Amino acid sequence: MNAPDPLVLLPLMGLAAGTILGYVARINRFCTLSALERHWYAGDSRGLRTWVLAAAVALIASQTAAAFGLADLSLSFYLHPGFGLTGAILGGVMFGLGMALVGTCGFGAIVRLGGGSLRAAVVLIVLGLTALAAQRGLLAPLRILLVDDLALDFSAAGDQSLTSLLSHLAGTDLSLVVPVLASLALLGWIFSDRSFRREGAFIATGTLIGLCISFGWVATTWAERNAFEPVQIEAASFVVPVGDTILQLITYTGTLPDYGIGLIVGTFAGAALGAWRKKDGRWEACDDARELGRHFLGASLMGVGGVFAMGCTVGQGITAVSTLAISAPVVFLSIAFGARIGLAWLIEGSIRTLVPGFGHGRPAR
Repeated sequence: MNAPDPLVLLPLMGLAAGTILGYVARINRFCTLSALERHWYAGDSRGLRTWVLAAAVALIASQTAAAFGLADLSLSFYLHPGFGLTGAILGGVMFGLGMALVGTCGFGAIVRLGGGSLRAAVVLIVLGLTALAAQRGLLAPLRILLVDDLALDFSAAGDQSLTSLLSHLAGTDLSLVVPVLASLALLGWIFSDRSFRREGAFIATGTLIGLCISFGWVATTWAERNAFEPVQIEAASFVVPVGDTILQLITYTGTLPDYGIGLIVGTFAGAALGAWRKKDGRWEACDDARELGRHFLGASLMGVGGVFAMGCTVGQGITAVSTLAISAPVVFLSIAFGARIGLAWLIEGSIRTLVPGFGHGRPAR
């Protein structure tokens, strides 16, 4: 009996991981923007700690898989020796601002689409197309000029992982020490809140999402080693794969979808299943042209910004963290800054409220 073709199994594995990811996120309302908003405005850090827990679990699982030879993180584009600092900051701020205007990120939009949100469908179409334009279309020359040509070169250290950089500076191999210390630091902050230790649902959510994302490294590494064609080593991102999924749907020519496309479709399917399970699915549309325009602008900023930053809240905030890429904290802090600006404008009526002494502004209409 012939062994299954890895290229056929690859999108199916992505579909399986995405289904669990979408279901868990929908059932437990896992959302990065919501976590940040509640942390800033309600003093509730449970959502943020859940998100950081997902990143910590992905880090532990991915580094363990790499140590046992099950995943080759060195082939990830997150660890490219060229670090686009300008893209990480500019793209991160753009993505965060767009996320605030839309009300969620690319991953959250897929989860909402599974529940019947037509606004999310508009966001995903615009996000996917602008991401493709920034990656290899009309906006690609601008990305090359502002990001690629200004990238910092870390080839002397081997790549841009924190492990490689610290090992290079120390002159000794720290491939075991750095991941352990990073994991302990994240877990220490997460569980420093006594009340969070009793939040079983939040802890289970972060753990399952982290495991689902890290599974991608194992699946794509296995396929790359056994397929007769090149396979991209990846785990999870919700910017360019959204555009690739759109292209797969409208220009199908016999090419098999990859892991990322399977993950996108699976996330939608899992979210739809979760909406059916909770009976909270309903059709939703923009209230007026002004709201539609805000969603168009926000989705465009997320699409372009996500490509400039080489990832989104999941791509950089969790997946890149699992590789210990130094881009991860820079991008996420930039995303958080952009989101804070957007929320201040939408909720407080003015971004002047971010500067002490300028007052509270007025509520946005």
